[in-house]
Amino acid sequence: MPALGIVAIRAKVDTGARSSSLHVDAQWRFIEGGAPWAGFRIATGVRSGQVIEAQAPISDEREVTDSGGNRSRRVFLHTPLVVAGVERQVEINLTDRRGMLFPMLLGRTALARAFVIDPARSFLHGKPPA
Repeated sequence: MPALGIVAIRAKVDTGARSSSLHVDAQWRFIEGGAPWAGFRIATGVRSGQVIEAQAPISDEREVTDSGGNRSRRVFLHTPLVVAGVERQVEINLTDRRGMLFPMLLGRTALARAFVIDPARSFLHGKPPA
C-alpha cells in the first residue's frame, strides 16, 4: 500500500470476507480540510522493529461482523494496493488483529476480476523478504 508507506506486509487471502482488514496498533481521528481523517500506527512485521505511522481520509465508517459473529464499528479507507505487480484501488478497514498470524486480511472485493485463487497453494509470487 504505497500511499500509506507500507511497502510489504504479510496478508492472508480470505474469499469468504467481503472487505479487507488491516491491523493497527493505534488509531486516532482528526479533521483535515474540513474532512474526517484517520491516523494509525502499525508494525508491519516485515523488518524487525519497523513501525509505520500513516494517515488517510476516512471514506466510511460502518459495522463489520467478524468470523466469530462479533460486530464492531470500523473506519474504512480507500488506498492503492499492489499485489503481484497489479495495482488496484481498494477499500480497507482498520482493526485490531493482534494475535492473528497475518496483520492483513485481503477480502474478495480487493481481488475480484484480477486474481484466481488456488486454495492449495501459498506464496505463488514469492515469499516476503525476511
